[in-house]
Amino acid sequence: MTKNFVKGIESVIKKFLLSALLVLWLVSFPFTGQTFAQSTTSPSPTASPTETASPAATASPSPSASPSSTSASKADALTLTKEQKEALDKLLQPAPAASPINSGDTAFMLVAAALVLLMTPGLAFFYGGLVRTRNVLNTMMMSLLLMAVIGVTWVLWGYSLAFDVSIKAPEFGQGIEKFIGGLDWAFLNKVAFDAPDPVGYAGTIPHAVFMVYQMMFAIITPALISGAIVERMSFKAYFWFILIWSTFVYSPLAHMVWGRGFLGELGALDFAGGTVVHISSGVAAVVAVLVVGSRKDFASRPHTPHNVPYVLLGIGLLWFGWFGFNAGSALSAGSVAAVAFVATTVSTSAAGLTWLIVEWVLRGKPTAVGIASGFLAGLVGITPAAGFVTPIGAILIGSITSVCCFIAVSLRAKFKFDDSLDTFSVHGVGGTVGALLTGVFATKAVNQIRDAKGEVINLGLLDGNFSQLWIQFIGVAVTYVFAGIATFIILQVLKLFMDLRVPQSVEEQGIDLPIHGEEGYGSDFGSGVFVSQSSSER
Repeated sequence: MTKNFVKGIESVIKKFLLSALLVLWLVSFPFTGQTFAQSTTSPSPTASPTETASPAATASPSPSASPSSTSASKADALTLTKEQKEALDKLLQPAPAASPINSGDTAFMLVAAALVLLMTPGLAFFYGGLVRTRNVLNTMMMSLLLMAVIGVTWVLWGYSLAFDVSIKAPEFGQGIEKFIGGLDWAFLNKVAFDAPDPVGYAGTIPHAVFMVYQMMFAIITPALISGAIVERMSFKAYFWFILIWSTFVYSPLAHMVWGRGFLGELGALDFAGGTVVHISSGVAAVVAVLVVGSRKDFASRPHTPHNVPYVLLGIGLLWFGWFGFNAGSALSAGSVAAVAFVATTVSTSAAGLTWLIVEWVLRGKPTAVGIASGFLAGLVGITPAAGFVTPIGAILIGSITSVCCFIAVSLRAKFKFDDSLDTFSVHGVGGTVGALLTGVFATKAVNQIRDAKGEVINLGLLDGNFSQLWIQFIGVAVTYVFAGIATFIILQVLKLFMDLRVPQSVEEQGIDLPIHGEEGYGSDFGSGVFVSQSSSER
């Protein structure tokens, strides 16, 4: 009797929590617009005391000079020495133009770049904890490898292909420059350390700082794909895949959205990478699973995380680094960076809370991996919207994205699709939902974007711009099609030259020892033992 009563009470509480979540969504909608947003406009600057002409400096009528005073003045002028004249000329020369480089913005962006780089080791821990013990090093290496490869290729050609364009903002690229940049900035040619970029991407920081900040995005994006094909893809094939993919998929997408390409010209809003980073990697992950195939024992053996603390450490590092990812995308230390920072925080919190409640109600237990997945869903969902939405809008985006990703993860498990670490279920679905909701909640109350006439435009659906949602859909669709087809072609070409998978014997033993010659924990074999391997297995 007592147990039934307690179960009844728990059932009522669970239903109440779900009902409260739905009510929160409905009640929050009216507060996502301008009413509760702080205006980012500031009063027009007033002239400083040094800029205001003093009465003594203003010209006043003077009595006519007498002949004697005139002749005296001429005599005084004639007595100036050569050195005095040169000194006077120097004083009368106009002051040199002030440098546009702002030291505060530069320092902010350098820190932001470092934070984004930290996300890749964070991803390595997150993914590494989710796989089995015998594959932990290989999984973490698949993320860290990007720090080595893209750190070089971005300098040699990647950055130029993404951002080199022959026009200046607010114009957009024409012809081929609608889809990909040129090679004029290859090898960092014309990328200055003491002047902003000539296009107008970031006018108050050195061009080299903008370049290195964008490098960090290029590093982590292909690393996300690895979560779908862990524990079976050949490390050699993966090496060539990420090198080619970053060149022919990431760089063109970054150009189309951020490099004055056609999606930017269309008006698609992507503040920090919903399409460029998350949707592209999520779609590529699905294609990679279809081409490479599932793990041999996927349907017959459980695949549980071997180290949940690694997962929690990873999400902590990711969240910390994401502040550089989103707030840094403002490209200056100003009000928009503050908007993105706050939105990132509250969206992630709301997403984690939502996942916790839904999992607790539907499955009976709130799990550590579950709340980490919810946090990640919120980070992904707010990425395209971070600099465009109010805190209430960010909470709704995080919560809605979390529910959608929870459903996607559940369906993936139900249909037994071996997207091993739910790359598409979280990054693909989360990026899609976030990009579309950006078209709903974006508001000029927190980010005033002006058109060619200098007028502030309405941003999202709730802001009065009913076409923005359709524009967002076009951006999402183009990313799906381009990333999907390009990834398929790259993998099929690689398949002609090498095996995409490790041999079955290596997959059964675990990839760490046969491929890397070392293991994560030293429990089964001596640390650092190399296992012989035939050339065909490499």
